[in-house]
Amino acid sequence: MKRIVVLVSGGGTNLQALIDAEKCGSIKSGSITCVISSKEGAYALERAKNAGIPSRVVSRKNYDSSDSYTNALLEILTEEKADLIVLAGFMTILGEKLIKTFENRIINVHPSLIPAFCGEGFYGLHVHEYALSRGVKISGATVHFVNEIADGGPIIMQQPVAVLDNDTPETLQKRIMEQAEWKILPKVAELFCADKIKVENGRTYILE
Repeated sequence: MKRIVVLVSGGGTNLQALIDAEKCGSIKSGSITCVISSKEGAYALERAKNAGIPSRVVSRKNYDSSDSYTNALLEILTEEKADLIVLAGFMTILGEKLIKTFENRIINVHPSLIPAFCGEGFYGLHVHEYALSRGVKISGATVHFVNEIADGGPIIMQQPVAVLDNDTPETLQKRIMEQAEWKILPKVAELFCADKIKVENGRTYILE
C-alpha cells in the first residue's frame, strides 16, 4: 500500500475527489496518509480533518527564502515516507531539490489540455479566461508529472471538456473540475500506486 501525501493551498476540491475515491475503493493500492497546506485556515485542512487524515501546515511566509521552504517541505515529506505527492491546488512553486528527490513521484492536475494555456501565470481562472478569449471549442484537464518547468513534466492523462458559447470563466472552471479534474486525478493516483505508469524518454505509458 503506497503512501499518498497531498499538498494544498485552498478549498481542497481535488483533495475531496481523492478522499471520495479512496473511500469508494477507486483508489485501493494507496492511501492518503497526510495533507500538507501552504497556509493556515485553508478549507482543505477541514476536509482532511473530517476524513480523519493527519495534516500539517508549512506556511511559505514563515521562511525567508525559496530554498529554506523547499528544505522544510523535503524534510516533512521524507518524514511522512511519501511514495506519491499530489499537488491539489498547491499555489507554491516547488524547488528543484525537492523535485529531483521525488522525480516522477509528484503529480499535478492542470485545468487545460497541455500544452495549451499552461506555464507561468496560467493558474485558476486565468487559464479559463484566456481559453475563452481565444474562442476554443474544447478545453479540459491534464494530469502530469512535475519537473523543473511549470506544467512541463510528462503528461499522464487528459480529459477533454466541451466549451459552450455562453460559458464564463467560472462556468467553464466548474465543468472542467466536475467532468475532468475530479475524475482523472484519482485514476492517475491509483495507476501510480498500482505501479502501472512507466516513464520513458519524457513520455508516459500506462501498463496493462
